[in-house]
Amino acid sequence: MDGERRVGVAVDFSSCSRKALKWAIDNIIRKGDFLVLITVRPDGDYEDGEMQLWRTTGSPLIPMVEFADPHTLKKYGIKPDAETIDIVTTAAAQKEITVLLKIYWGDAREKICEAIDHIPISCLVIGNRGLGKIKRAILGSVSNYVVNNGACPVTVVKKIDNEN
Repeated sequence: MDGERRVGVAVDFSSCSRKALKWAIDNIIRKGDFLVLITVRPDGDYEDGEMQLWRTTGSPLIPMVEFADPHTLKKYGIKPDAETIDIVTTAAAQKEITVLLKIYWGDAREKICEAIDHIPISCLVIGNRGLGKIKRAILGSVSNYVVNNGACPVTVVKKIDNEN
């Protein structure tokens, strides 16, 4: 991946992350880029499977052909939705890009910032769930943390209140 742009998109397979993914594909991605989907699973007590091997460093970069296969991702405890798979499959064909997935386990805020440095990525796009002030103060905002602590340009794609 030397010399090529690596555009990261934080995904949790929600409508907010799909919106961020679509925005990145429409506005940032260009021919020859690497699109790296970064997903973070909750830290848990995983006794078997691939999660045990990659708990500290995250999974290896998984090519799209593998993560489009539900059996491959089951090893990692991931259940992607068909719409997200369709979005990246279409983008890969139309824009001639390479799509990869990187899975981390732990705190999403910290692991996304870690991914920026370790992959490394050129820029990051992340969705925003639109938490109110009280929830944001109690739960903390992943996007706000990444904007303030990430070591690359970060674009936040906001959820509009009248969207599902």
